Amino acid sequence: MITRPAKVRTMEEFAALSGISRPTLSKFFNDPSSVRASTRERVEAALERFDYTPNVYAINQNRQLTRNIGIVVPYLADPFFAEVARNLEPLCAQAGFNPILLSSHGDADREIQNLDSLRGIRPAGVLLGPLGRRSRRSDVEAFCRDIPTVLFDCDIEGVGDAYYGSNNAQTVGAVVAHLCRTGEPPAFFEMRHAPNPNANKRHAAYERAMRAHGHEPMFLTVEGEGWAFEEIGFNEGSRLIAARALPTDTVLCSNDRLAIGFLAAAYDQGLRVGSGPGHALRVAGNDDHPYAGYTCPALTTVSQDYDSIAGCSLERLLSIIESGERPPVRETRHFDGTLVLRKSA
Repeated sequence: MITRPAKVRTMEEFAALSGISRPTLSKFFNDPSSVRASTRERVEAALERFDYTPNVYAINQNRQLTRNIGIVVPYLADPFFAEVARNLEPLCAQAGFNPILLSSHGDADREIQNLDSLRGIRPAGVLLGPLGRRSRRSDVEAFCRDIPTVLFDCDIEGVGDAYYGSNNAQTVGAVVAHLCRTGEPPAFFEMRHAPNPNANKRHAAYERAMRAHGHEPMFLTVEGEGWAFEEIGFNEGSRLIAARALPTDTVLCSNDRLAIGFLAAAYDQGLRVGSGPGHALRVAGNDDHPYAGYTCPALTTVSQDYDSIAGCSLERLLSIIESGERPPVRETRHFDGTLVLRKSA
């Protein structure tokens, strides 16, 4: 008796079983001639092996849309968002879509202008890194109702079809554990009016982690707003060091850009940063800024999983576009980071 293969219902299942990426499958089903002959043969062989029939109706519906995917980030000059965008652009192209990258420049009105511009060109879908609490929620929500949208990095609860971001509790917890284990417990250097809501999550994560290790949290909350993190880190770090206001010889910065400014302040004040004898101060950050390995000394930090955040965001958006249906349940997922030990702490 011949056993028929089990029915494969979604492209996600077909991709997992065949070992062919979702973007490649998407490109093939929209236009088989757009992929290499060897790839076409692999897909055709997999179709013979597995019982999968693509949703032709959805594909035809999608062909009525533009082949554009909007990517909106809050501030493109920020290395985190530049790295996410760098990952997303080629993935969109591999799937047969044209990425259209827009920056909101930290401004809520510009964010809505970007979304309105995208609405005018009828994109197949949008990947949105929102401003968060500064966003005009009702306008963002209205856009997401009309156009398939996946949020990344910063969540606006209940808005969009899905959200993917970093596990701030895990990343901050990992670096706090390391610092407490290897020296004095850290004080937390942060901005009072940080533009990214992840700062608040890191504040809370630091407090929980310190108490879990039996220490009282020590906050160094400084004035400053906007995206000039290095300048704020330098100016406020210089002020705290000059005033001898540091309660410990270990400082954990809310993000790497603040830490880079703080490292410059320590150098300017004549303090040697690092671990072991002869060092006056330990400094660590969060994010693994592209330049974190090249500061002096190199910065200890936590690397965010850029690849997974970008890849899963696009995979989810493609699945919505290909199905032609909005999902009944909004998916939310947070990715762990990796502790990166360098000479600063």
